[in-house]
Amino acid sequence: MKEYSKEVLLKKVLLKIKPSKEEYAHISKETKKFLPKINKRLRNAKAVIGGSFERNTWISGNYDVDIFVKFNYKKYKDKDISKELERVLKNLKKTKLHGSRDYFQVKQGKFIFELVPVLDVKNYRQALNVTDVSPLHSKFVKQNSNKKIQDEIRLTKQFLDANNLYGAESYIGGFSGYLTELLVIYYKSLETLIKNVAKWQEPVVIDIKRYYKNPKDTIRNLNWAKKGPLIVIDPVQKNRNAAAALSRAKFEAFKNLSKQYLKNPSIEFFQKKEFNLERLNGYAIIEIIPKSGKHDIVGAKLLKLLQHINKRLAEEGFDIIDYGWHYNKKTYFWFKVENETLDNVKKHYGPFVDDKKNLQRFKEKWQGYKIYTEKKKTYILLERKFTNLKEFLKNSIKEKNIKENVKEIKLL
Repeated sequence: MKEYSKEVLLKKVLLKIKPSKEEYAHISKETKKFLPKINKRLRNAKAVIGGSFERNTWISGNYDVDIFVKFNYKKYKDKDISKELERVLKNLKKTKLHGSRDYFQVKQGKFIFELVPVLDVKNYRQALNVTDVSPLHSKFVKQNSNKKIQDEIRLTKQFLDANNLYGAESYIGGFSGYLTELLVIYYKSLETLIKNVAKWQEPVVIDIKRYYKNPKDTIRNLNWAKKGPLIVIDPVQKNRNAAAALSRAKFEAFKNLSKQYLKNPSIEFFQKKEFNLERLNGYAIIEIIPKSGKHDIVGAKLLKLLQHINKRLAEEGFDIIDYGWHYNKKTYFWFKVENETLDNVKKHYGPFVDDKKNLQRFKEKWQGYKIYTEKKKTYILLERKFTNLKEFLKNSIKEKNIKENVKEIKLL
């Protein structure tokens, strides 16, 4: 692999991911053709471009275009604007998708126009749904970025996406587009962001608009459910953590990745790796054909299955070294444990020895079993049904709650 200076490396990456003038002109032309078709059907509402296209932070080859259909606040605040939009689109071929409000996809050639109904709000206090604030996000990013920042955002998105850290869907738990944009606006460049990420100590608190006096004040004013390893106060909604959907695993992965990049910067950090089963030598692998359905909903269910199996392995006594998954038409779960074979018996713990009431119940339930103590806690020895990792997994995937959530499943 040829080595480049960081500056040359980033320029090479940007050349690949930044839309050309021709691509930009093409998408602008198609969008300008599409918008009037929608707007002529609307009354007291207007369809406008949103998302990364409006903010000019999109990456070449991405033809999913967000369209916000902004309904007049006074006239529609008490109405179902999803139904209003569906009525307006009745003669168009579309796909209805479910979210906090139903929204719609219209495919035209290689373009996917995603039409999202929102109330035309002036501030977050007027919002009746989380999506109502989205146009305000676009406005903030546009007002606080120039061409250089927009390119740095593209580089950061590519860096995150190439390493499976991009996307706020529940099955990913990564960095949303808006969060990525806020981080770059705050740190000014990918390089500065990475240098800081490598040193992050949680909780990391970023308050671009300085709504709060200090980090402690910020944490104190946030609902516990909105807290996490990273707190980025939404500049347009001071009671919202824009990083609330970020999992601790992705937070730590970004830190580790940043450290690796600083040690040895390479173009490989920006290249999406093809999934390869052969790299999982020494792992127990489960192959799944998922049920059909909306990608993020199916993904969320599969993630729950992975977490369930992982939890069962730990409960059974397997020491998990590593586990993960790859989600596609064929999905794979993989697990690596330190102890592929377990003892024939396992400890089943009961109450503490001084908990007389529950100890009596424990004895009655497990009559005939010798009761042992360990650090003032009681336990009995139970014979294991399975002592081998693959035997345990083969049996686990036959469980009803697993089989009914997938189309097909097998242990490789």
